[in-house]
Amino acid sequence: MKALRKEADERLLVEAAQRDPRRFAELYELHFHRVYAYVSRRVQSREEAEDVTSDVFHQALAGINGYEWRGTPFAAWLFRIANNAVADRWRRSARESSDPPPEQVDERSMKDVEQRAALYELVEGLPVEQRRVVVMRFVEQKSVREIAQEIRKSEGAVKQLQFRALQTLRSRMEGAHA
Repeated sequence: MKALRKEADERLLVEAAQRDPRRFAELYELHFHRVYAYVSRRVQSREEAEDVTSDVFHQALAGINGYEWRGTPFAAWLFRIANNAVADRWRRSARESSDPPPEQVDERSMKDVEQRAALYELVEGLPVEQRRVVVMRFVEQKSVREIAQEIRKSEGAVKQLQFRALQTLRSRMEGAHA
């Protein structure tokens, strides 16, 4: 139920941005960190990640009126733009150097991007503490000990939060595929 509401809210944000480009800022705020994280894992420097992420949102804003809601998260569209922007960046730099070009984007990798976007949406729906632990553990790749110190909880409490979060994600993913 909560996921359907979130999807409806996101759809309303997209429609508002299509009517008034100034409303795109809300979509930017909602998705910036995920797009930046996606891009930063695929480029060589922080500056490049910032440039590519900026390009992604400029392209998204320019193309928002052509976006059609098809039931997949808006983030999937942003990740597709990001994937193409990273590939373009690699092609440009490959022409200037001897680095090999990136793998071609195929349907399977786009399906993977869409699945990741759906997973990000599910993670966003977790309670705050569980979401924080999941992000720190799996995105920032911190140890249980590091997380415990940072959030001032015992290691056992961190493990319990992680367990509950993964259990919730698993059940929601199974529910989505049923």
